[in-house]
Amino acid sequence: MSFYVVIGSGPAGAATAQLLVEKGHSVRVITTSGRDPEPGIAHVAMDARDSERLIAVTEGAAAIYNCAAPPYHRWASEWPPLASSTCAAAEATGAVLVTLGNLYGYGPVDRPMTEEMPLAATGPKGRVRAAAWEEARTLYERGRIKAVEVRASDFFGPGVTDGGHLAARVMPRLLRGKPVSVLGDPDAPHSWTYLPDVARALVEVADEERAWGRAWHVPTEPALSIRGMADRLAAHAGTGPVAVRRLSPAVLGVMGVFSPLIRELKEIRYQFDHPFAVDSSAYEAEFTVRATPVGEQVKATVDWWRERLATTG
Repeated sequence: MSFYVVIGSGPAGAATAQLLVEKGHSVRVITTSGRDPEPGIAHVAMDARDSERLIAVTEGAAAIYNCAAPPYHRWASEWPPLASSTCAAAEATGAVLVTLGNLYGYGPVDRPMTEEMPLAATGPKGRVRAAAWEEARTLYERGRIKAVEVRASDFFGPGVTDGGHLAARVMPRLLRGKPVSVLGDPDAPHSWTYLPDVARALVEVADEERAWGRAWHVPTEPALSIRGMADRLAAHAGTGPVAVRRLSPAVLGVMGVFSPLIRELKEIRYQFDHPFAVDSSAYEAEFTVRATPVGEQVKATVDWWRERLATTG
């Protein structure tokens, strides 16, 4: 049994912590507010940007998983100190730093994304995520830390709620057979990374020294449009095809007045207005995790949302 630390208890952090427990390990989860203990999981309330305390809390860990999710509108101010703090903890403790990344750092592209593409983002969120990985990679190349980044496209599946584009804004209405409204072109191909596959990839690379020092894409099924995914979800749910409507710029503007999240989505609108596909073949050529077939993803997601709505309304 080994000891691991997971920073963040959002969908990815929670799924990773649970998977580690299922494998027989002990886990310490760090969040700003803390939570009650769970079997195999101790929760610690602290600010992970406090490097001295983070070093103390992570002492003895085999790996530190950075699955943190600062508020979307505070990425530019909170990611740099968080990235530096996790690097400091990895250096002081010798733990492998496994960072959950995304695809923002590539910026707008016109072909499926591979890990060899330059991190050429021009928006602040893309630049800050790219800089966080560059800091870790530089320290790795200097022999000061062990580090790897695992990049995912938009999360999809059980456990994905408010932040998912095929989650709280879509699933409750879809399960009632009602029209759904989405960001961007509903027919543009888009990659959806299944949440359990994210956790499995994060756990796998921590123990694979040959994975360290670079970024990898989580195994992800071929891109499908939001409409295509909605059709599959509705078919499995038995609610029939549902209308999928694009939110107009005017409506998004009004929503942005009241929602910091909606305002901040302007930077990454290109991801939904044009094809946005990830190539995960490099990971699949080296390691064992494979993308869950989309049919299994759909079934598990519909079943999870039905159970959730039955208890929460």
